[in-house]
Order: sequence, then C-alpha cells, then structure tokens
Amino acid sequence: MKKTILIFIFIFLFLNLRTYTQITDYTKYVDPFIGADGGGYTFPGAALPSGMLKVGPDCNKLDENAGWDAKGNIVGFSHTHINGSGGGCKFGNILFMPTVGEVKPLDYTSPRANEYSEVGLYNVYLTRYKTSVRLSATRSAAIHEYTFPETDKANVMIDLGSFLSSYERQEFVGSEVRILSDTEVEGYSRIRGGWNIGRAYTVYFYAKFERPATSYGTWKSGQLYLNEKSQFDSNEKTGAYLTFDTRQNKTVKVKVAISYMGVNKAQYNIKEIPSWSLETVKSNAVIEWNKILKQVKVEGGSEDSKKIFYSSVYRIFLQPNNYKGENPLWASDKPYYSDYHAIWDTYRATHPFINLLQPSLGADMVESLIDIYRFDNYMPDARTSHDNGRTQGGSNCDMLVADAFVKGVKGVDYKTALQAMIKNATVPPGDDERKQGRGGLWDYNRIGYVSTDFERCGTRTLEYSANDYAIATVAKGLGETAIYEKYKKKASSWENLWNPEIENMGFKGFIWPRKSDGTWVDTTKFNVFASGSLEHPFYETFSWEYSFYAPQDMSRLIEKMGGKETFINRLDTYFTKSFPGKLGELLFYTKLVGMCQISNEPSFLNPSLYCYVNEPYKTAKIVRQILATQYTSGRDGVPGNDDSGSMGAWYAFHALGFYPNAGQDVYLISSPIFQKSTITLENGKQFVIIAKNADEKNIYIQSCLLNGKPFNNCWFRHADIANGATFEFVMGDKPSTWGSNGELPPSMSNQK
Repeated sequence: MKKTILIFIFIFLFLNLRTYTQITDYTKYVDPFIGADGGGYTFPGAALPSGMLKVGPDCNKLDENAGWDAKGNIVGFSHTHINGSGGGCKFGNILFMPTVGEVKPLDYTSPRANEYSEVGLYNVYLTRYKTSVRLSATRSAAIHEYTFPETDKANVMIDLGSFLSSYERQEFVGSEVRILSDTEVEGYSRIRGGWNIGRAYTVYFYAKFERPATSYGTWKSGQLYLNEKSQFDSNEKTGAYLTFDTRQNKTVKVKVAISYMGVNKAQYNIKEIPSWSLETVKSNAVIEWNKILKQVKVEGGSEDSKKIFYSSVYRIFLQPNNYKGENPLWASDKPYYSDYHAIWDTYRATHPFINLLQPSLGADMVESLIDIYRFDNYMPDARTSHDNGRTQGGSNCDMLVADAFVKGVKGVDYKTALQAMIKNATVPPGDDERKQGRGGLWDYNRIGYVSTDFERCGTRTLEYSANDYAIATVAKGLGETAIYEKYKKKASSWENLWNPEIENMGFKGFIWPRKSDGTWVDTTKFNVFASGSLEHPFYETFSWEYSFYAPQDMSRLIEKMGGKETFINRLDTYFTKSFPGKLGELLFYTKLVGMCQISNEPSFLNPSLYCYVNEPYKTAKIVRQILATQYTSGRDGVPGNDDSGSMGAWYAFHALGFYPNAGQDVYLISSPIFQKSTITLENGKQFVIIAKNADEKNIYIQSCLLNGKPFNNCWFRHADIANGATFEFVMGDKPSTWGSNGELPPSMSNQK
C-alpha cells in the first residue's frame, strides 16, 4: 500500500513539475533571430540580461552593425556586440574561429548551415571545415564548444585585430597576445572610434582550453610565427592559434572571459564558468532570463504573437550593459552601466518598460548616468565603450531622470540628477556638439530656439523643450520652485519654431527652421518632407511628422493646429496618405504607414495622440494595423533598427494595451492583443489586464472597469497601477463611444 501511495505521489509531482516547467519557461517563446535581418540589426548570439559579454557571429566583411548578416561567410565569433544599432557600429572584439588544415591568418572564413539561436545558446555548422559550433555565455565569460571532423589539424584561431566597422568607422590601435601554456592564452585588443567617435578602449581576455593543444603559434600583420608564444603591441594586428588532434576526441572546448581592467581581471572573470558543461551555462542563462520574462504572463492570442512579444521583452533587457567592477576610468561604489546606444532611441519606450517591470534596475541605470556626470562632466545622451557620444536630438538623459522620478523609483540621488540636468541646459558642450550636452545652446537660451546656424535645429528645439519640462518636473517635486517656473516657461520654446504660414495638404502651421535674425527659411529651400542626418534641421524625421512632437503640452499643440477636429483630420491624413516626398538620406526605411515612419523613433508616440482628443478607437485601429503588418516572428520581423530594444518595447507596450508618454506618469490606452495579461510588479503586486473577446477583429474597447468600477478615461497614471490593479476591457469589432467623454490626459498648459 505504501509503495502504491509513493508511486502515486511521484507521478503527481512529476506531472505537476512538468506543467510548472512548461508554464514558467517563457524563454521557449524567445527567438533571438527575430529582427536580425531586414534592417533590424538585432543580436542573435548568447548573452545574459544587461550582460557585458555578448558572444556571437561576425560575418562577411565585418561591416554589419550587430555582427550578423544573412549572406556570405562567417568570419568568426567575437565577444562584444551592440543590439539593433543600425548605422552605429561598435565592438566585435576578441574573435575566435575554428578551422581545419593549414593555418591561414588572412583566409579563414567559412560558409554556414544549420544556424539557429535560443536563449543562452547559438549554434552553427561551418561547411568549409565540417565543424559544428555551439556558444553560451555568462555576464563576462563565454564557453565555446567545437565539434571537428577527425583530423590532426583542428585549429582554434584567436584574432585580436578583428573588429566591426561600417561608415561609422572603428579604427585599430593595437593588440597583444601571449600563449601561457598549451591550454591558456591571454591578451588584448585596443580600438577607437565607431558610433560615438570615442577614445580608444581596450578589451582584455583570458582563454582556458579543456585539453592541451598539440602545437601552437602566433602571427603579426598576417605573418605566421610557428611555436612563438607571444606578440607584443607594435600597433599591428596580432593573433594566436592552437592546434588539436581530434581523431579520437572530436570536441574542443574553450572558456573565454573578457575585462576592461586587465588580463588578471579577465582571468578572475572566468570563474563565472566553473565547469566545462555548456548545458549548465545555457540552463543558468534560461533561469536568469526567466526571472524577467515570467513577470509578464500573457494568455490568449496566437502562438506567433507570444513569440513576438517575449522576444521583444528579451531585447528590451539586453542592454545597456552592466559594467560593475569594469570601469577603467574611475573608482566608484555606484552602479556603472554603459552602451546607452542611444537614449534618444530608448527614452521613449525601453526605459519606461524597465521602470514598469524592474524599477530597481531602472534606478541603477539612472544612478549610473549621475555617476558619469560626476566623473566625466556630462550626463550622456549616448555612451559606449566608456565614452560619451554621440547626441542625436536632445539631452534625453533628462527624460530618464524624470520618468524614474514621477514613477516613484527609489534609490536615485535626484538632487544631483537635477544638477546634471541643469548643466545640460546651461553649459554648452564646446566645439564638439555631438559628444554630449546640448549643441546650439547659445541660440536656444538667447533667442528661444536653435537657429539654422546649428545643425539639427528643428529636432533640437523640440526636444530641448521636452527636456526642459523634465527638468521642471523634477524641480517641482524637489520643492525647487524657482527652477520649476523657469524651465516650465522654457518648455514652451518649441512654439518659437511654429510657422503658422506654412500650408500643406490643407493644414496650416508646421515646425519650420528659422534663422538667428528671426526670419524663416524660404520655402524654396525647405519643405515639410525634407529629412536628413546630423547636419539636417530634422534628424531622421521630417516636419510633417515631428510637428506632432510636443509631448509635454499636447493641448497647446492641438490649439495651434486649429483645434480638436482639425487635429484629428491631420492625424488621419498622416496615417492614411502616402508619403509624397523623396526618401532622403536617413529616410531610407521602407516600412511606412501612410506618412508614419514607424521604423524610426520620432513617430513612436504619434499613434497614441488620438487619446488627447478622446478618440481612442482611432489609436486602437492604427496600433493594431502596425502590430499586424509591421512586426512578424521572422528574421525580418522588426520594422526598423531595434535600437537597443526600442522597436521591441513599442510592440511590448501596445501588445499589453497601453503606451507611456515618457518622463510623465501617464500611459495612453490602445488595444490589448491578449485576452489576459498578468504583470507581476517588483513589489509583488499584480497588474492584470483582462480583454474579453480580444482577437484580430475585436480591436475596439467597448467598456472598461478599473478595480471593478467603471473607468472612462483613455489614459491612466502610473500611481493607478503601482500597487497592483485590474483593468477589465470588453472588446468588440466596431468603434464605440468608450473614452469619448472622459477626462483628457494632462498637458503642461492646463496644469497648475
């Protein structure tokens, strides 16, 4: 009898454990290859959340920004990468590559087959060498597993001269390699430049092989030195190789750790992988990622939508990277994050999502920005490889501070943060206006706008105004009344570029470049569809699109556009009329919805702007259209550069049914695609979103209850959900009057 009971208990526990595993392993929905192709530039290799080390493939001519490319050969597997960087190339350091036969330092690339990736694992078959590769990672170390054919010439190449480049050129500075024994190698690679035009950075490494090599050697500038154990730094590209006999044992394993502090620190970091089990490293990665992914449980919806959703959340938490203990510039007990690439992209959705799910992580990131201000003079808009640069629009680190502040994120020195924000707003960055701070500040603080004397004059004026509102928000909360009043007034500076005489498609009034003497640029020299890069008045957008950008004061913008009905018609036109201009230098993205360039961040808030005129059904319609047509689970499934998880964050928020106005405690309701979403907040409380009947046709909210009571606003505050809440939506296939008579979202001009 006892034996029967024990068997029954065992079966019961086994079945429940199996069910529990199936429920809690959300990594099964994650495909790191989503967005790797088609201009998304997502990173398909192995990494932990905010992991300093990101191990994965580098392809072709090393000119792809995340390393991977769909066509051509694999060059090797490097240990540092950026996710979704687009043109902003960086890293690709410390490259390993298995080969067979004679060692050829200048010719070792290979075609590939059977390439796939999952959380904590990258796998590929190198057809030139008939060799399988598997990779996994911890925060600072990676484990490589190579399965060679039977040969006495199985080589592992270590190329310290390899790095990623593009039109944003990184440049080689120097490298050094030392073979310590037949199982150990150390050295470094030093590179400068790239997206931030940054100072030189050095990546040190230490590698430990599971079994001894039968022979080894080094090279410099492509010349082999058989049995030579080291190559010193003479500003030339160096490398090393170890050769193994795989006729009896085909597998060669190597652990590689990196550091920015020195080879001794790299050797210390290799302790993160105590065993030789790649499966253990992968399993630990799954555990770490599930800690984040399990905070959001979605039910209903298609399996494909779950795959896109969880892959989006995964990419949100890939970076910025945690460099704790790896700051080569100053000693500090504060958190240290880098690879904010760039905050201009991530402040709109990525960081608000982090603040929703893991505010303690958000606090660490803001604290890191403040510490960078203390020791490196400016709180950055972008930072990679331990150097600020480059700014794109505003000083949008200000938005991160304000977003954390209004959402009650603890553990941030907001007083010092306010000092850093004010420095951005008052101290010009000097000649290098792309590195940090606010370029064109002389004009902005003197005449109230950035004139055509400075590049990005339109974008900068709009974003500095929003940044100033962020300063005012924090100042008010800290009781700094004079600062609050000053920057609240400056937050209206965007109006100084509002040209009421410009007319297009029947609408009057657009943001327009203005000279320092107060005169407008002639319409023969500029138009509302003109766009460009860093030298252009509008950075990666155009006036028709960015004239909607006054997130701090939408009520005033609606007034200037002619009132509610005109504003609605203008938004309708923006989303339905085809883009009539020339796709200019930076408007190369093809995924447009009408004139909405959803493939780039300046458009991110626009679909939600109908909520500011109580027309949420229009937001629902356009959001669902974008989700259904611009995102897929394919390798080209992201509409534009993922930009450190930005495209993923836009999807993740709207799939849940709301979207943030960054820097404010306001979320604008759209259209949840899942029938139930349960968000477990960091404080243990649950924020539940029920969307009865939600599917691909039932996209419109018919009614809403918040905590069991009727709720008619098409927006809510962070405080409404911070300690748990339940939204109950009833969805239907036709627009309803829900939200049409609710209170409007707050705007600066109608607040005290």
